[in-house]
Amino acid sequence: MSDTHAVLYAPHGLIEAELPLDRAPHEALVTAVLAWKNPDLEPRDYEQIALQLTGHARALAADVRCHAAALPKGDGRRALAEVVLREADGRLSAPLEGTARCAQNRARLVRALYTRLDRLTEPLQAAT
Repeated sequence: MSDTHAVLYAPHGLIEAELPLDRAPHEALVTAVLAWKNPDLEPRDYEQIALQLTGHARALAADVRCHAAALPKGDGRRALAEVVLREADGRLSAPLEGTARCAQNRARLVRALYTRLDRLTEPLQAAT
């Protein structure tokens, strides 16, 4: 195994625009994390789960942003998406912690972003 790795740099989010979201496993992870009552994991495990959810939330936010930008400025769905995206930006800028609370907060964010994405894409799905 090599000690080298590649870092992808996409300041305009073009990488995310090309990749489809792998929704089912992330929704399952969100469901599992939000079902925790008294989890007893190591801090590094919580941090790894939060990292996974953070990465997916960033890709999901880029998708929501793209769909919202395609709507007219006066469209209420766009305005609501912008509110959710501002909230997402704030949450994603917070440092990760190795806690259940942090992982659950990231899970709630992923859930909120999927809800918003579904509302943005409903008319497109209904038209087909």
